[in-house]
Amino acid sequence: MKSTTGLRNLAFSLLIVAALCLGAASASARVVRIEIISRADISGTFAGRTYERIAGRVYFAFDPANPANAQIVDLQLAPRNSNGEVEAVSEFVMLRPKDATAADLAVVDIVNRGGLTTFVFNLDRNVRSSPLAADFYGDALLMKRGVTIVALGWQWDVPPGANSLHFQPPRVGSPARPITGLVRSDITIDAPTRTIPLGHFLGAAVGYPVANPSDRINRLTVRDSPTGPRTIVPRNEWQFARLSAGIAVADPRSVYMANGFTPGKIYEVVYRAKDPVVVGTGLAAVRDIMSYLKYDSSAIAHVRYGIGYGVSQTGRFIRHYLYQGFNADERGRVAFDGFFAHTAGAGRGSFNHRFAQPSRDAQPYSTFFYPTDVFPFTSVPTSDPVTGQRAGLRDNLRGSSATRVFYVDGGHEYWGRAASLTHTTPDGKRDVGFLPTERRYVISSAQHSSPSAWPLPDSEQISGTSGYRGDPLDQRLALRALMSSLIDWVSLNKEPPASTYPTLAQETLVRPADVQFPRIPNLPVARIPNQPYRMDFGPRWSLGIIDREPPTLGAPYLLFVSRVDSVGNELGGIRSIEIVAPLATYYPWQLRTGMPAATDRLVSFRGTFIPLPRTEVERRASDDSRPSIEALYGDRTRFLQRVDQSLSSLIARRFLLPEDSTTARNRMIDVWNRYGLRTK
Repeated sequence: MKSTTGLRNLAFSLLIVAALCLGAASASARVVRIEIISRADISGTFAGRTYERIAGRVYFAFDPANPANAQIVDLQLAPRNSNGEVEAVSEFVMLRPKDATAADLAVVDIVNRGGLTTFVFNLDRNVRSSPLAADFYGDALLMKRGVTIVALGWQWDVPPGANSLHFQPPRVGSPARPITGLVRSDITIDAPTRTIPLGHFLGAAVGYPVANPSDRINRLTVRDSPTGPRTIVPRNEWQFARLSAGIAVADPRSVYMANGFTPGKIYEVVYRAKDPVVVGTGLAAVRDIMSYLKYDSSAIAHVRYGIGYGVSQTGRFIRHYLYQGFNADERGRVAFDGFFAHTAGAGRGSFNHRFAQPSRDAQPYSTFFYPTDVFPFTSVPTSDPVTGQRAGLRDNLRGSSATRVFYVDGGHEYWGRAASLTHTTPDGKRDVGFLPTERRYVISSAQHSSPSAWPLPDSEQISGTSGYRGDPLDQRLALRALMSSLIDWVSLNKEPPASTYPTLAQETLVRPADVQFPRIPNLPVARIPNQPYRMDFGPRWSLGIIDREPPTLGAPYLLFVSRVDSVGNELGGIRSIEIVAPLATYYPWQLRTGMPAATDRLVSFRGTFIPLPRTEVERRASDDSRPSIEALYGDRTRFLQRVDQSLSSLIARRFLLPEDSTTARNRMIDVWNRYGLRTK
């Protein structure tokens, strides 16, 4: 929870808790009470609506005997209150229209590593402004539609800090009866250091402390590649400590090596920890906040419909939530009516097992072999020819048989998040569809989750090439249109656009080695995607307990990526204005060029931007196989004609909101002014 004592004192001094103790009616939604820490109006209006911002805590209670909670690992072992329930606390932020009669729908922002994520739908935000000022929210797409936004902490390993939302789950184990288990932490070293954390480096996650630093099971290994042989680092060369003011001090959550960790190497610590938290209560908390908003008439924001939004980590959270059938509350009522799972790829995650580290994932060249990319991947059942398993992600439809789901990825997720597994058979021989209540959209050539800031600075240019680190394709425009369609599908029953993604049948999905990239001077291309394997975590994995760290690896899964056009931009998905009126190549991946090792592997999350040659003379001189801007358009007038025609088509197909066409057109004009033909 937050370490700021001022917030706690303010909470108690306001005495709002007493006014919002919800009593027996809300107990059925398992939200026992709401504690408000701050509540204030936001200046200005949003399409005539006045909003307020509310921040505070939600107190939950879960019944271990209720079938809705049966899948929560270790819940039965957790301490109970006088009612026999297990308690947990979340921090939340709510953006709520003041006119409660206008509020019909809530979007629950399943926060990513403690941070709010629905702002991806807003354009022209002033991030330096106050959250109580209208310009902080930019054009505020959701707020203009009267949507209530509720951001909820659910992740136990978010580090302390006032800018994050935290979750306090119960712990299990005691001094008299400790519960122990193996925990694994790995990190790819790209710069010299003498200390590495046991928590995931992304977001500075809190790691489980080592139970006994002298335990002989604790070990540190080093290797040169993800599947390379591990070499044990002698125990006298490292310790559980960190460097502080130049001195090594004992620290149960860090590893220190006096001689330093070598850049280019992969280090892995396996150690025994004790007294895990009940991580799966985070899934139940997300379920129950939505149930509270829908079914408790005294809720601080009472709505008819609810949509859950998650991006990257929390997109995977949504897939995990659906897989384990969490969408029916303790009274069997449907919690969410829709989900928007953004850039989840094929993943689930460490969201409901003993000693789970929710921050852990599976990136192209770090955080290897956690239970992220695990069978099943497709919504409908498929068979794994290697293991003989047959299952589907949506086999458990408890509470979600009518829930509408959007799975939205970019091109990066095919290279970095094994996304092709979500719609191909494990043997790679055929396409697999989705449920009638689901849609799949892929934003071609988009990097992970959000675009790089435009314009790209000169410092991002890749030495010796015309390319830049970062992919500025503005996927937010497609995301805004898609979220609008999901809201209409959930609240108005208006059918959304048909799914749009690359497939084997259309020959827009190919093996990575078979992608026919254009020839761009001095710029190597990606060939090695993030590779998931069949993994064996030990005999109790089906119970949510890992006994084998690292897991035993089996056969790799077959992966596919999008085919590209002559410019190098991807086919088969939503081709944004940058792709249909191209002035550049937008690769959704980026290589580790210039890093100390594995330069043929991918950087996490980021893409690459390479402007087209301006003229045919320039193209021939550089031996670039891509068409020149001169050959494609001739002049600026013809270019803008193509832009305008393409924008009309995107609007007609409902992949661009009409009100966003000016933003899209202005971006293309700016790209032309920077990289297009020079005019006299």
